[in-house]
Amino acid sequence: MTDDRDEFQAQSRSKALAMGADPEIQRLDRELTIVSDEHDYSYMWNWLGLPIIQMPADIVVTQEIIWQNRPQVIIETGVARGGSVVLHASMLQLIGEGQVVAVDIDIRPHNRAAVEEHPLAHRVTLIEGSSVEADVLDQLEAAIGDAERVMVVLDSNHTHEHVLAEIELYTRFVTPGQFMIVADTLVEDLPYQEHRPRPWGPGDNPKTAVDQYLKENPAAAQKLEAALREKFVPEEMPRGEADGADDDA
Repeated sequence: MTDDRDEFQAQSRSKALAMGADPEIQRLDRELTIVSDEHDYSYMWNWLGLPIIQMPADIVVTQEIIWQNRPQVIIETGVARGGSVVLHASMLQLIGEGQVVAVDIDIRPHNRAAVEEHPLAHRVTLIEGSSVEADVLDQLEAAIGDAERVMVVLDSNHTHEHVLAEIELYTRFVTPGQFMIVADTLVEDLPYQEHRPRPWGPGDNPKTAVDQYLKENPAAAQKLEAALREKFVPEEMPRGEADGADDDA
């Protein structure tokens, strides 16, 4: 029997690109996202027992990225209820090495307990403090140590100013061949969420921060375009993933 695995993957990429370029699918997807968000759709999911607060398609793509690139350290800003921390830790557990270092300005006691009592807690280090403070950055440097493969996920305060500051500060942590994922860039394409008021919204969100960073850093923009040609963008992160560092980082 012929080994058709490479052909299957190539066909999948081709179909993903075609679907991503289909304006009718884009329209229907945006409409469905808007109406489902009114029911807090992204809040309905758990990962290994903890609320993850992400879109299912984004969860799937994130695990693909981790499995393919096998980071030794995953830095995550934003802990919330711990589900995404455990997602990343579970992937590292399967890989057989690595640590998640998660930062949040306010890790509530019940959420800290849920993570620290989880069976995968040995793969997690929690740091409480602002993700852009010098002391937190120093702790991250120490936690990374001599790791050769480091990935970053930015998912904390989603205002333009904060996300742009995070991108500029955290790109130094991303090693060549690894990814920085900037979550919730979809906010730019949704109406203001009156049912869930936040200080961010259209015109002031992760996507506007990513766009500004890419405009000011054309080499990173070129690498992002190459990555997007390989895989359709996750639902909640259009153009919000960047193939990590420059080769000389």
